[in-house]
Amino acid sequence: MKISRTLFALALLCFGTAGWTQGWAPQRSVEIVVGYAPGGGVDRTARALERILTANKLVNTGIAVANKPGGNTTIAYNYLSQRPADGHTIMVFGQTIFTTHITGASPLTYTDFTPVASLFSEYHVYIVSASTPVKTGRDLVQRLKNDVRQVSTGVSAIGSPGHLSTGLLNKAIGGSAKDLKIIAFKGSAEAMTNVLGGHIELTPAPASLAAPHLASAQVRAVAVAAPKRLGGAFAAIPTWKEQGVDLVYGPWRGILAPKGLPAAQVAYWENTLRKASESAEWKSDIEKIFAVEEFLTGVKLRQDLEKEYADTRAVLVDLGMAK
Repeated sequence: MKISRTLFALALLCFGTAGWTQGWAPQRSVEIVVGYAPGGGVDRTARALERILTANKLVNTGIAVANKPGGNTTIAYNYLSQRPADGHTIMVFGQTIFTTHITGASPLTYTDFTPVASLFSEYHVYIVSASTPVKTGRDLVQRLKNDVRQVSTGVSAIGSPGHLSTGLLNKAIGGSAKDLKIIAFKGSAEAMTNVLGGHIELTPAPASLAAPHLASAQVRAVAVAAPKRLGGAFAAIPTWKEQGVDLVYGPWRGILAPKGLPAAQVAYWENTLRKASESAEWKSDIEKIFAVEEFLTGVKLRQDLEKEYADTRAVLVDLGMAK
């Protein structure tokens, strides 16, 4: 009898150990790293995620948002890289994982980490000044083909998503990104102000920034760089694909973890983030910024990252910014 009870106890112990190994969960506080100061779009994404994970008890330990601004997110990537194989630290990331590497600002890129999931995209809306003769995306394409230097384009910074978006547009119609007439401002909002004032002709902007200005007589929205039309206020704005241009682009958000993350930890975060993305709170937050939910993991995510890295590099090579 004693032997039977001992064997039974050992069996339970072995079962419990196997279950714990396969079902990893955080054992201490989780950090969500942000490569910017508080208040911006990436920071808001991290704090919305923290709120939803906590409120829905999807993570049963504490969660803290850790802002690590500086170096166009390179400081944050360095911080994450110093925590190999540890699922207690994750990061909200986007296009800078490509641009900082391609331009030589950082030795790190997405292959130096564990990409866990993509969350959503804020596709660009192409906004033109009402003072320009451009009324449609096709008009803009023709204007670029006739004389690309006559189209002054405002972006938040050289090498920013807006700059890359316009470069990809010009490449898609047979031109080169380096031929564009680009004017860099202190941010996307300042670029929009200059389009409203008629000082520049064009700015590609995230839908959330463009939305308040759609009813203005000072600007027109001529195209969205989304795979299909956006809803709500953008329902009448055709995509670039509808107008004969193969362009899908805009700022996106995803979750990155340290390199060498064990399979059980990857599975935990994939499942947890999927549940968060299915919550009513998350869907409401996404709808408010006119973003498109694009939850991807695994092979499909890695394929998308590989393609965008190549596309981004091609534009930065044209611009003479690739190292």
